[in-house]
Amino acid sequence: MSRKIARKKVAKTKTVPYDVAEQLRTPQEMAAYLDAWFAEAPDDAAGIARALGDIARARGMTQVARDAGLSRESLYKALSANGNPSFATILKVARALGVRLHAMAA
Repeated sequence: MSRKIARKKVAKTKTVPYDVAEQLRTPQEMAAYLDAWFAEAPDDAAGIARALGDIARARGMTQVARDAGLSRESLYKALSANGNPSFATILKVARALGVRLHAMAA
């Protein structure tokens, strides 16, 4: 007697890369995202630069680069995982994004 084993078809889970820039739709969301980086990882300069890059991608890298007076390529490089932007670049990008950096007592 032969038995056939019914094989159940398993649906494959489809995954897509998560891009936080797709979730940053309003200036308030962008500012809250950057503020969260400052609060959660204040010593992670590279992470904060990447967060600025995420916001710039959400706004449109070409327009942000133009508003900051930088080339699009140099902006991508500065705000990448391996970038090391100068503080002057950070200030230009923040201004172009319409966000303000502020200090408060720790």
